Amino acid sequence: MTRDDFDYALENTRVILAPEHQIATFGSTSFNFYLISELMDRVNQVRIRNGKIQAERPQIVTPEHYCRLLLEGFGDKAERYVDQLREHARNIAVLRYGFQFRKTDLNEQTLSDSIDTVINRTRRQVENKNEPLSAIIQGVDDAWEVCLLKFTIDLVERSSGGNLGDFRKRGLL
Repeated sequence: MTRDDFDYALENTRVILAPEHQIATFGSTSFNFYLISELMDRVNQVRIRNGKIQAERPQIVTPEHYCRLLLEGFGDKAERYVDQLREHARNIAVLRYGFQFRKTDLNEQTLSDSIDTVINRTRRQVENKNEPLSAIIQGVDDAWEVCLLKFTIDLVERSSGGNLGDFRKRGLL
């Protein structure tokens, strides 16, 4: 995949239907996805991939923990630098999100129809099944995994503010 292919996939990822819930702060969250893409070499051929993304509980990474990770395999000079980081970063904490994408949960099918028709039909199915933790994503067929990762990163960004607020309310930050 070239840089242009990667950029094209990012620019052409569109969330049609976002999950109603965000990533849970104090537990894992499982999201269903339906990634819909047109086949590039065939007219009115649309692929639907559906599966699950498991978002693990966000973890607080403190400066102390982060500094320990930085020091693995480094010597004394690096340790002095990390000590400076510790001093300046006392009040900084980062949330770490873990995701598992299981291809065993992946199903795909190719349909002969327009992409708009497939998107609308999939949306109606998800809404009729009442799947609040489902997402419908329109993407690029050859780089569909890039589209799925972009959706995942966007989901983390949407969830992080609420997760940080939850941690603060409980006195964890």
